[in-house]
Order: sequence, then structure tokens, then C-alpha cells
Amino acid sequence: MSVDQVLTNMTSAFAKEARRLQESLQRREADQALLVELAAGNFTGRAYERFENELAAYAMSVLRGWMHSGFIFKLTAARGFSLNPSGDELEELFRKSDAREELAIMTVALALPRFREQALVNGGWRLEGGASLSTYFMGACLYVFPNEVRKRRAQRKKWRLQDSGDPGTAPPPTEGRIDDPCVITVGNQRVCDDLGRVDDRTRAVLALTIDGYTQEEIVELLDEVSVRAIEGVLYRWRQKEQNQQPGGGSDG
Repeated sequence: MSVDQVLTNMTSAFAKEARRLQESLQRREADQALLVELAAGNFTGRAYERFENELAAYAMSVLRGWMHSGFIFKLTAARGFSLNPSGDELEELFRKSDAREELAIMTVALALPRFREQALVNGGWRLEGGASLSTYFMGACLYVFPNEVRKRRAQRKKWRLQDSGDPGTAPPPTEGRIDDPCVITVGNQRVCDDLGRVDDRTRAVLALTIDGYTQEEIVELLDEVSVRAIEGVLYRWRQKEQNQQPGGGSDG
């Protein structure tokens, strides 16, 4: 029976999820074949260099997008790294491409050796794990990013102390700025209100789900214990939202 025949016997929601899982499996199977090829060269040489460059370019693009929206701080908080960005930090990452570029370059540069050693050489990545190689690498980047933010903060604090006697170097006023990355990203007050009522872990799960990540990939990105844990987060959120609607509550 073909995939299309299987999907025609499902509702659209179930068919969409089944197709997404199928595509995820196909990506991971392709990654497995690539991994065998790279291992034959001991993860060195021209083929590995090409793979690494492509992976770095992908990660740079994703990191810049996550920094632009401020979503990266939700992801790191869900992993236990509460960076608590200031309004000025969010504003800078939203408006200044060079700030995003600098942090992305350093994060990727430091994450690549760790990824090679842990995911590839030591076999940390597995086809049955649920995440593609690129998703697995983004998880590695999320471990590196907090330290890069802290180092950047320390350096900027040092600069401020050096420049404290110069009135011309005072930071611009923050009045009127939009500090909430959710507002910056979607500009939709209703969505912001909904996401603003939940904790960082739930917010990250919801946002990644909306972005099209599978539950297996979300497990990898957020370092969760299982798909069941993600399902539990989504179930509790749906129940809470239903109860908050007019006439909400149990259907009996």
C-alpha cells in the first residue's frame, strides 16, 4: 500500500502528522547513509569539510533567526539556561545584524568540534533517535550559546566601565522600546497573550510545534526525556486553554 493510500484514510490533522513523521524518517535515513560515507573517511577530508560547511551555514541561518526574534532565549531557558535578556539585549539582536552574526559565528565555531566528537565519532547521533543530524547539531549549539552570551556581557561591561567617564558613550534611552521578543516576532497580541501565560518550557514546545518540528525533534532540541513528555506538555496546555474559554471545562 502506498503512502498516499494510507493517508487518504485519515483526517487531515492525522495525515499531516503522519506525513511529517515520514519526511523526518526519510531525512534521518539519508543522514544515516551520509554518516556511513563520512565515517569511511574518519570524518576528515574534502567530503567532511563540505558537510561541515553546509551544516554551519544552516546553523548560522537558524541562529540568526532565533536571535532576531528572541526565541533563542526561550529555548535555552527550557534547557535550564536562564539568561534573562535585558530589553537592550533583545533590541540589539533584533536591530543589529552584526551582533547576531558575531554570536552565531562563535557559537557554531565552538559547537562544531563538540558535535564531531560526540555525535559522529562517539556515535551520539542515531537514526532511531528521532532527530536529523541538523537538528542534533542545533541542540549542540544551544549548549554553547549561553556561554557566548555571558562572555559578551562581561566584555561589554568592561567596555562600559572604561567609558564611564565619557558622557558621549552613554546608552540611548529605552523608553518606548518593545522588549518582548514575542511581540517583536509575530506582532499578534492574541498569540502573545496566550504564550505569555505559560512557562518557558511550554512556550518553547508550542513555538517549535508551530514551526513544524516533530515531537522527536523537539525532544532533541529541548533535551527532553521522551516524546510522551512533549505530548504531556501539549495536552496540559490544551486542557488549560479549553478551561479558560467561555463555557470551557470538561465535555463530560
